[in-house]
Amino acid sequence: MDAMNATNDKNDVEGMDEENIWDADTAQRYDTPGSGMFAPEVLGPTVERLAQLAEGGAALEFAVGTGRVAVPLAERGVPVTGIELSQPMVERLRTKADEATVPVVVGDMTTATAPGTYSLVYLVYNTISNLLSQSAQVDCFRNAARHLGPGGRFVIELWVPELRKLPPGQAATVWACEPGYIGLDTYDVLNQLVVSHHFRFDGTRNAELARSPHRYVWPAELDLMARLAGFELEARHADWAGSPFTADSRSHVSVYRLPPTR
Repeated sequence: MDAMNATNDKNDVEGMDEENIWDADTAQRYDTPGSGMFAPEVLGPTVERLAQLAEGGAALEFAVGTGRVAVPLAERGVPVTGIELSQPMVERLRTKADEATVPVVVGDMTTATAPGTYSLVYLVYNTISNLLSQSAQVDCFRNAARHLGPGGRFVIELWVPELRKLPPGQAATVWACEPGYIGLDTYDVLNQLVVSHHFRFDGTRNAELARSPHRYVWPAELDLMARLAGFELEARHADWAGSPFTADSRSHVSVYRLPPTR
C-alpha cells in the first residue's frame, strides 16, 4: 500500500461516525436469532464461560448492544449491567429485558461509569477494535479496572489480524464468501486500521453494503495495555470452549485479572 492509499484509508475510517454506524437501521438488523453470532454453538459456550468467570459476582458488559450475551447471562443468574453508546441498540435490548433485569448506562465504554463494583467486566466479539486509537483502547482497560474489585477479571474476545494473507502491494483480503454474502477487509497497515466491508445480495443486480472501521490489535500489544491498567494475563484460549491458542488461531479469548489486593 503506498502512502497516498494509506492516507485515504485513514481519512475514510475517521469519517465514519459511531452514531451513524450503530443507528436504528443497524440495530433493527443486528439480531439474527439462531444463526451467525446468535447460533447456539457460538452463544452457548460464551455464556457458560462468562458465568464461570463471574464466580457468583456481578458482571458489567462494555458495548452491551442488543443484549446478545447479557440477556442469557442474566437468565443464568448472573447480575449483568451494560454500558452502550448507541441509544437505538439499547432500545432493541429493551424489547428483550427491562431496566431492572439488565440496567444500562448510555455512554462511551472508555469513560462511562456504572454504579457498583463488579467481579467481571467483559468485551466480546471484537468490540474493543471499534475504538480507533491506541490511547482509547488503553482507556478502555483503565475503565474496566475502575469498575472491578480486587481480583476482578476483564475478558476480551478479539480476532487476530490476518496480515499473513496480505501480500505486499495488496490492500484487501476476502475473509468470507458464501451465497448472498461477501466480506472483505481493507487495511491501512501504517496506522493499524481496517475497514470491514459487508456485501449482501440476492438474485437481482443490486447489492447492499455496510462498513465498519476498526483498529486491529496484536495479542502482545493487548497484554501491554492490560499491564498499564494493572492487570496480568491469566489465560488465553482460541475460543470460549478453551481450545489451545496457537500461531494459526484466528481469534482469542483473553482473561486479565487484577491482583487480589490493590
